[in-house]
Amino acid sequence: MEPVKHHGPISAFIERHYRHFNAAALRDAARAYRAHLEAGGQMFLTLAGAMSTAELGISLAEMIRAGKVHAISCTGANLEEDVFNLVAHEHYVRVPHYRELSAQDEEALLQRHLNRVTDTCIPEMEAMRRIEQAMLDLWTDCDRRGERLFPHEFFYRLLRSGRLQQSYQIDPRDSWLVAAAERDLPLFVPGWEDSTLGNMYAAALIRGDVRNPNTVRGGIEYMVQLADWYTSQARVLPNRRGSIGI
Repeated sequence: MEPVKHHGPISAFIERHYRHFNAAALRDAARAYRAHLEAGGQMFLTLAGAMSTAELGISLAEMIRAGKVHAISCTGANLEEDVFNLVAHEHYVRVPHYRELSAQDEEALLQRHLNRVTDTCIPEMEAMRRIEQAMLDLWTDCDRRGERLFPHEFFYRLLRSGRLQQSYQIDPRDSWLVAAAERDLPLFVPGWEDSTLGNMYAAALIRGDVRNPNTVRGGIEYMVQLADWYTSQARVLPNRRGSIGI
């Protein structure tokens, strides 16, 4: 077996301790990830669940900035929850005993406008409503001018505008969406319509604040863009017959 190059303290720790069973599988995956990038490949990351609320940005943002992630497909929740955490982190509430909550306990959280994601509650007013107002301004402006953007492009525009900077409650280097906006990373967010902001956008249409429902480009257009991006990026890697470079 060829000796493994250690690229940092985490790699060294994994090589030393992750030797068998599922741990060894993680080590093998890390080696394959590194080999793929070193061979000139690109990494397409899928991000599901509520990993942004779990503060995955602490590690993912650094990976994006280091050029180790080249595109992301994520849920609408992961897209928005990274920014919720960015502006309202100090107002989040942990509920470590969430498995023992009664219906009355859940009702009490609701009355406090806390939206529970497993053991962590997102504050409605400080996070969701703050971002809703900022997004509503962007939606209505684009709607008036006939401009159409994808959901992540609205977030990129909001972050780049600097409007939220005074409200940051974490180091922006720990926000993966800030890192993605810096690199103009390709994002694909199928099903965004079912997210919190997707529901808020629907409400804006119902109220008449936005007239054209297609001001925010939808999931089918995302899938077409994904197909175009994938086919333009895919290539055969040198010395890896039949493998695809993404």
